[in-house]
Amino acid sequence: MKRSLLISNCLSLILANVLHISWLVSPAIAASKSVSKEDQRAADSYRQEGLSYRQQERFNEAIAALKKSVELDPRNLNGRIILGWTQHLSKQHEAAAASLWEVIYRSPNSLPAFNAIGIVYLVQGDLPQAVILHSWAAILKSDNEIAHYNLSLAYQRLKLYDLAIAYAQRAMELEPNNPHPFVAEAIAQWTSGDQVLAKRVFNEAVAIDSRYRSAEFLNFLNEAGFSDQQIQTAKQVLASL
Repeated sequence: MKRSLLISNCLSLILANVLHISWLVSPAIAASKSVSKEDQRAADSYRQEGLSYRQQERFNEAIAALKKSVELDPRNLNGRIILGWTQHLSKQHEAAAASLWEVIYRSPNSLPAFNAIGIVYLVQGDLPQAVILHSWAAILKSDNEIAHYNLSLAYQRLKLYDLAIAYAQRAMELEPNNPHPFVAEAIAQWTSGDQVLAKRVFNEAVAIDSRYRSAEFLNFLNEAGFSDQQIQTAKQVLASL
């Protein structure tokens, strides 16, 4: 009953967001001027420059170049997504969300945008918003392993362990060679009280990637959307093996 009510509420919020977005789409597109071939080429050049800076973790220069790319070619949604994700990587979460919402205003069915913005809100700790956005991403593409995996992390933090386990297991089915969903299920099982199953699932993650035997390596999970508390729980599971 609780699960059905939660899903119903999430879908209602998703619908409200989509209706709001749809109302904004036409004006946003109408306001976008046509882009010359010259500006497109310049935008592509700035985008590549920004990606190069990002690879070097020179985020200020990367964001400046990517903003210039978006200014020159505002209709290029991929460029806006790259800007938003780069802002997220530099921990400018509000700016990242704003950039990604701009994509969604223009394209309410953009799966990459919903995947990215859901992660932004997950990392910020806005779990209800993360659930809404990743739920919509899962509706857009039922075999979207990113959405299922991040829904598991969000629901575990909300202490809805059955949902966390179910979404982690679906992500494991979709991406069986990625240890992250296995760790997600392990911590959900552990916090739900089933330590035996938690250890069994964590061992499967170790079998995929032996680096997960190291507690120090688990600190890397913050780059995969895990909270500090979730990383500590993963270390507890590892220590119990």
